[in-house]
Amino acid sequence: MAVAEDAGLTELKAGALDTLLESTDLGIAVFDHELRYRHINQTLAGFNGMSAEDHLGKTVWDVLPSLAPAIVPELAAVLETGIGLPDLKFNPGEENGQDYWEASYLPIKDEEGQTIGVLATATNHTMEYALEQARRESHDLVRRIIDSLFTFVGILTPDGTVVDANRSPLEAAGITLDDVVGKKYWDCFWWNYSPAVQRQLKEAVLQASEGETVRYDVVVRTIGDTRITIDFMLSPLRDSNGRITYLIPSANDITERIDRESELRFSEERFRRVFEATADGLLMIDESGAITLVNSRAAEMFGYEQNEMYDLKVEDLVPESHRERHRHDRTRYQNMPQPRAMAAMRELFAERRDGSRFPVEVGLTPLEFPEGTRILATIMDVSIQKDIQKSLVDALLEKTSLLNEVHHRVKNNLQVVSSLLNLQSRGVPEDVRKHFDESQGRVKAMALIHQQLYEQKSYEQIEAVSYLKNLCDLMRRSYTGGTSHISIDIHSDNGQVYLMMDQALPFGLLVNELVTNAIKHAFIGRESGTIEISLIQDEKMTEVMVRDDGIGLPENVELSTTRSLGFQLIPGLAEQLEAELTLIRSEGTRFEFRFATQAGRK
Repeated sequence: MAVAEDAGLTELKAGALDTLLESTDLGIAVFDHELRYRHINQTLAGFNGMSAEDHLGKTVWDVLPSLAPAIVPELAAVLETGIGLPDLKFNPGEENGQDYWEASYLPIKDEEGQTIGVLATATNHTMEYALEQARRESHDLVRRIIDSLFTFVGILTPDGTVVDANRSPLEAAGITLDDVVGKKYWDCFWWNYSPAVQRQLKEAVLQASEGETVRYDVVVRTIGDTRITIDFMLSPLRDSNGRITYLIPSANDITERIDRESELRFSEERFRRVFEATADGLLMIDESGAITLVNSRAAEMFGYEQNEMYDLKVEDLVPESHRERHRHDRTRYQNMPQPRAMAAMRELFAERRDGSRFPVEVGLTPLEFPEGTRILATIMDVSIQKDIQKSLVDALLEKTSLLNEVHHRVKNNLQVVSSLLNLQSRGVPEDVRKHFDESQGRVKAMALIHQQLYEQKSYEQIEAVSYLKNLCDLMRRSYTGGTSHISIDIHSDNGQVYLMMDQALPFGLLVNELVTNAIKHAFIGRESGTIEISLIQDEKMTEVMVRDDGIGLPENVELSTTRSLGFQLIPGLAEQLEAELTLIRSEGTRFEFRFATQAGRK
């Protein structure tokens, strides 16, 4: 019975051991003295990629040739020394870096204490290693991200002790993490320049530790004892149970924003000063015609208080009879706005609060804003200018009337002189009468200039072509009785030629002498002939030619030596005109003279 019980117990124990070996997550194998697999459970067999039966009787070199160099020496050492090697760490999947195991090699001894085999146990820690690696990588990633931020970030305990800080605030202050970790936050370099700033921060830590998020702008100290302004926020961080475990300070450097806001305020203030100081009225108008901005000058101009102007539309400042038209014109302008200078505007009138009207000039400037297009109207009260303009117009009319009367009287007086010469010539001998006729012609030439001046309403210059036509018509009637076949042709490439007053008189007398001489002397013995007068003018010079197709001027006649009064006057008149005079004896007689132009065409 005892033997039977021992055998049953042994079998039971063996069955229990097999059950334990197959049900555990622990990899188990038994090696004999030749390091052949004598037993292996499914956990370890599965990892090796073979069935448990395929392992039996094979060596480590047969099953795991790549790991055998690392495993066999350890197993052999246990066989040789009989001493176990616990907690060995190795990477069976070292080629792909994915598996991490912890193994123990224990000696199996017989009854005499001799080592006859090795029991190998192995635990797969791949998941633990992967989780740990992921945690480290996550921590490193978060750290790198935080350090790469320009935002100032830190970690405090609820009592304000610094646990961590990212790179930005440390570099900004020129300090290291060791300089702040373990310190109270308010005692750190950033804040300890000012007790008031430190007290404010202590209060913020207290509020945050009680669950409140605190935010305010504050000045902190940076490297070189400089200062920057930051948008500072301190927030509580809670765990899964809602307990506040840390405080998270964060901040952004807003120095540039503060500077820009300061510059903007200064710019706005400067704009308002300029806007208010402008001597002209300024109005800003929106799409509906409402006044959105007005300076004091405009309010004063229209008789309103400045704040009252904001309740008005621009049409309220226009005479009532023009408001509907103004509204239509304003809408059309706002559909296609463009700068419009005052000089481009027609005459306009505005209406004051008391209903009185006054003349204005208005300039328009479209301005683009995020909320839409606004029109800046510059308004100038031109009442004084209009009064001055009226006075000038009245004075000019008076002067014009006076000059008109003067030239008219001079012309009449010259006609009286001409008539007296005509009367006087009747009682003189025939050979003397021609001299009276020549003088009478010169007087008529001068009278004709004054007549043209008051007829054309211009007192600075005369139009030479029309003047010559009238002058030559007078000469033709005076010397030929209007029956001669002598024709006088006048033409100009320019159409019209203008002469200043100081040029007109010597010019008219000079042409009078040349044409008179041609009429009297060029066609002796002939019943017909042609006198041609041409004028060419540009910006610099005026050129005149008087030519006849008559018998020609005798060779012995020279302008400077003849006793004829007319020929004596010609050089003097040319000199007075500052003209270059040329006499050409060819196919009749041709005189050419050129002088500087003083007035261009108009």
